[in-house]
Parts: sequence; structure tokens; C-alpha cells
Amino acid sequence: MIRRYLIAAATAAATLAAAPAQADGLTDMTEAEREAFRTEVRAYLLENPEVIFEAIQILEQRRMEAAAMADVELVRANQEALFNDGYSFVGGNPEGDVTIVEFLDYRCGYCKRAHPHVQELLKRDTNVRYVIKEFPILGPESISAARVAMAALELDPAKYAALHDELMTYKGNMTEQVALRMAGTLGYDIGAIKEAAADPSIEEKIALNYQLAETLGINGTPSFIVGTEIIRGYLPVEDLLGAVQDARSATN
Repeated sequence: MIRRYLIAAATAAATLAAAPAQADGLTDMTEAEREAFRTEVRAYLLENPEVIFEAIQILEQRRMEAAAMADVELVRANQEALFNDGYSFVGGNPEGDVTIVEFLDYRCGYCKRAHPHVQELLKRDTNVRYVIKEFPILGPESISAARVAMAALELDPAKYAALHDELMTYKGNMTEQVALRMAGTLGYDIGAIKEAAADPSIEEKIALNYQLAETLGINGTPSFIVGTEIIRGYLPVEDLLGAVQDARSATN
């Protein structure tokens, strides 16, 4: 009995910290009864310290559930900017029933590690819509590479997927010159890309991605939105497939 009380009291205390008298459950006791009860509780905890860990686990589970629900609301409130901004690349199946949005940086090692898993996901589930959000956060060279990629998308969307793959699989130091050379190899006019990349509209679009990421609590790459779930970090393909199935089930 006391075990159940302690776990319940400990978890309730986290949400009722502003009202400690109510949280401790002792308001109907005399001072002597309170003191006796507290002495008993102390003795019980010393004999059964695992109760504290049980309460912590319950608190953490509730915190995670609350955070997940908050993420769902964030995604719903920003769904147009996430899924239909009009300037981000849309691949996979554009008519797919589940959308994955990836925030990425071409200089990010974990993004490069995630890339083959994302490609495998798109092969194995042909009903996934895939949106790329350029999110260059690892310095000026990241921004330059993102500018080149976004300019290439504007100039010739049909070649963008191949350029994206080249940028993601490149194992050397990613610079603007490297990105331009890759674009040229794929048939882009390098002069036209330079001109388009320098246009203020590209900078404005990157700024919008920064702003959206901040709103969503995303500060690292890769980060994914799968349906209404925000996944901050790298996931292997099986976990991505599981997240897609969860999203699909939630809408059926």
C-alpha cells in the first residue's frame, strides 16, 4: 500500500509542485500524524530505494508522452510549411499517403550515414512522399553547398535527385567548388548555377527553413518528420519503416 502511495505521490509532485500542500496528501492529518507518516515513509524508502527509480521511470514516460503530443501539435500547426512550401524538393511518390521530411546538411556525417537508409526506404515503400529541407548548420561551406543544390533544383528539377545523391555520397571536404563541379558533371551550366545561387531568394528560403526548424525544436541534422512525428537524429531503415507504418496506421 505504501509503495503505491509513494509512487503516486512522487509522480503527482512533479505536476503539482506549485501546490505542495496538496501534493503531499497530508493536509487532513494532525502535525503529529504527519510526522509519524513521514518517519514511516523515510524508513520505507531506506529499505526499498527502488521505489524512487520506479517513480522516476513513470515521470520520464509521462514526459516523453507529453513531448510527443506537443510535437504532433507543432507539426499540425506548421504542416503547409513542412509539406507544401513550394520550393523544397519532393521525391519518392509525390502522391504517397505518408510524407517524410528530412532536414539535412551536406557536410553532416550522420546525414551521409542516413542517406542510403532513406533511399532504401523509398525503394521498399513506394507509397512514401519524401521532402528535402536544406538546413545548412555546419558553417559557411554547408550554406554554399545548400545554395548550389537549391539553385540546381530551380534550374532543372529533373537532375536534382542525382545531384543530391552525389553531394550526399561524397566523402571528401564539401565546398562550393566541389558542389559546382558535381553539378557541371551532371550537365548543369555552372555559370547559371552560380548566378541563381547568389540570388537573395535562395537566402530567404534557407532562412525560412531555419525559422521552421527553430519552431519545431530541431537543432541538429538529420532530423525527420514522419507523418506527425518529429524524429531528431539518425535512424536505420527498419526504424524508418516502422515510423512510416505507425503514421499510416494513425490516419486509417
